[in-house]
Amino acid sequence: MPSQSEVPLAGNAVVMKIYYVYVLKSIEKSRYYIGHTSNLERRVSEHNAGKTRSTKAYRPWKLVYFEKFESKSEAYKREMEIKSYKSGIKFHVLLERWQSG
Repeated sequence: MPSQSEVPLAGNAVVMKIYYVYVLKSIEKSRYYIGHTSNLERRVSEHNAGKTRSTKAYRPWKLVYFEKFESKSEAYKREMEIKSYKSGIKFHVLLERWQSG
């Protein structure tokens, strides 16, 4: 039986599901949002369409950072780690390092 992060295909082939941790920045206000998802493009669209209550008031959003993971639990752990230093020096260093490289 496939694990939670594996998607079975026809026959014996299995494709690994990818999970993302992402950081959004409000274009008009000085706000950030950190989350995780298995479909990054869809999730960013949902935030910008106002489908997420906590981010609706700060639209539009711009994707400023993301990381890929092979399991949902790894992505969630990383999301919590990034949230633990949100708005601090570590958070800004993370964003600067990603945007410069």
